Amino acid sequence: MSFNIESTIWAIFFIPVISFILCVFKFKIGQMRLAGVITAFSIGLSFALSIYAFIKVLSDTAVISERLTSFSWIVIGSFDVTFGIILDPLTVSMLVVVTFVSLLVQVYSISYMSHDSGYSRYFAYMSLFTASMIGLVIASNIIQLFIFWELVGLCSYLLIGFWFTKPSAASAAKKAFLVTRIGDFGFLLAILYLIFNTDGVSQFGNSLSIVDLGGNIGEAVKLGLIAPTAVTWIAVGIFAGAVGKSGQFPLHVWLPDAMEGPTPVSALIHAATMVAAGVFLVARFFPLFSSSATAMSIVALIGGVTALLAAILALVMVDIKKVLAYSTVSQLGYMMLALGVGAYGPAIFHLVTHAFFKSLLFLGAGSVNHATDTYDMNDMGGLRKSMPKTHITFIVGAFSLIGIFPLSGFWSKDEILAYALDAGTGISMIVFILGAAAAIATACYVTRMMWMTFWKPESKNIVEKDEPVHESPNLMLLPLYILSFISIGVGFLLNPPISLGLVKKHWFNSFLYSDGHHAEFNVILAICLLIVSILTVVITLWFYSNSVNQILSGRVYNRLHSFIFNKYYFDYLYEKIVVFRIFYGVICNFTDWFDRNVVDGFTTLTSRITFQTGTILGLIQSGQTQLYAVFMVVGFLVLILWYLVGAG
Repeated sequence: MSFNIESTIWAIFFIPVISFILCVFKFKIGQMRLAGVITAFSIGLSFALSIYAFIKVLSDTAVISERLTSFSWIVIGSFDVTFGIILDPLTVSMLVVVTFVSLLVQVYSISYMSHDSGYSRYFAYMSLFTASMIGLVIASNIIQLFIFWELVGLCSYLLIGFWFTKPSAASAAKKAFLVTRIGDFGFLLAILYLIFNTDGVSQFGNSLSIVDLGGNIGEAVKLGLIAPTAVTWIAVGIFAGAVGKSGQFPLHVWLPDAMEGPTPVSALIHAATMVAAGVFLVARFFPLFSSSATAMSIVALIGGVTALLAAILALVMVDIKKVLAYSTVSQLGYMMLALGVGAYGPAIFHLVTHAFFKSLLFLGAGSVNHATDTYDMNDMGGLRKSMPKTHITFIVGAFSLIGIFPLSGFWSKDEILAYALDAGTGISMIVFILGAAAAIATACYVTRMMWMTFWKPESKNIVEKDEPVHESPNLMLLPLYILSFISIGVGFLLNPPISLGLVKKHWFNSFLYSDGHHAEFNVILAICLLIVSILTVVITLWFYSNSVNQILSGRVYNRLHSFIFNKYYFDYLYEKIVVFRIFYGVICNFTDWFDRNVVDGFTTLTSRITFQTGTILGLIQSGQTQLYAVFMVVGFLVLILWYLVGAG
């Protein structure tokens, strides 16, 4: 049975929208709430259609060149915004990842959220969240993309603050919403510039069309129709939006606080939706970024710095979800690093593999919390005995994150570092060093997390728990099994370093970006990184098994630990200095002075002038008839005098 590809893509988008509407009405059969089943079934159908679309584009490259536009949305003179679809390898790859991860999260959530009073509301939000991300992925023009970009932000606000009666959750939701708005302001400025200042690009097509903009910006620069500086500023504006959404430094502060939402929400946000949207945005406008060496350098440096600094932060966190949150920030830094050095294919490849093993780790953390009622790793320990199935799946995700052969992270992360090393430029060497250092820090914090959660002796909290710690229900374990299986083999199968029969060498990278340079698999680099990672795991295990607190002590260590534990004081900088001292202390005081002295002063002056004028005019309106007669005579005489003077 053959489907029209355009109808298929629209169906992938509208099915979760319908699911959202149905969940709002809270359908039931007896006492059984159907929101979870409706959402899982709907997103499962979208996933099946996404697989069809992926195979169609992979097997028939002719459909890639099709411009699938449904209708004109806004037409004002020559200004035309269409609401349509962009169909390319990036679109179909992201559709598969988003719908698949979302499907497993919904299946997991049916059991995880089964006793929550906001069950139907939760699945309504999740359906809308998935639909918004799909809409962002398929958008054919920058305005359509921006609308879904903001919808993704809105849904994350609703889901992070899902338990809104809890002050910390409400605060985290507001923080996420406000911090990402800072980046979105830069994105909006770039869009406004494209609307009003791109006559050069518009000679080749619609300057708001992603296809026209990406395909013709380089030609417009060569012909002098648009200044290279303007291209840089447009790219930097777009990148600002990506920095906010993907939690890159210095707008990373919202992401760890986003852990206040339900754990399955964290899995979806950190694996396949909101934070992935920032990387997707840079990838979508990669031809634009490639036209500016300055913009590419900025992307690479921000990515490299973020990868290392976030990995160091994860080393001192005791909340397992916050460890994974900073891990996500770090891995997104790797993806930005890759895009900045021109490694388009490896960046998307790592985005795909990361979506699988990071959602596995977050769902595994939810399974641990379900059994222990805590996220504090100090209150865990010994869970490998009581939760063996979760333990095994967690090992797969953790070792994939470190990059242990042959798991998926080994193939995708090493390819990024190989590309940076192969580029051979000054910037690429700097970010290679940052990325390699981040890889060592990653091995440290992942091993520490595994030790504190599963391998160390049982904590007092576990021993004295009223109910013995038990394994999670099968409905929660099923997604863990599936994600573990995928995390083991997907890295090699998507991007094998050698051809294996029908499976061609680097086929996924070539599918994503057929015109780009593909770095060869660097065996020596891969072996060196693998050895360093394994040694780091062994040393870290020895370190913690021999009581790290006794080994590390002293004023310098304590100060350094405090500095890192307080997240480099970025929150203090933003909250105490930027918000309270600059915003409230300077801006608010100035606006208060301006309101009292200028606005109120102008109003007071106007009222006084009116009052004085009225007082003067009141002298004329005395109520005495004789005075009125005198004014009439005087006025009559003035008119006669004026007439005589004028006539003379």
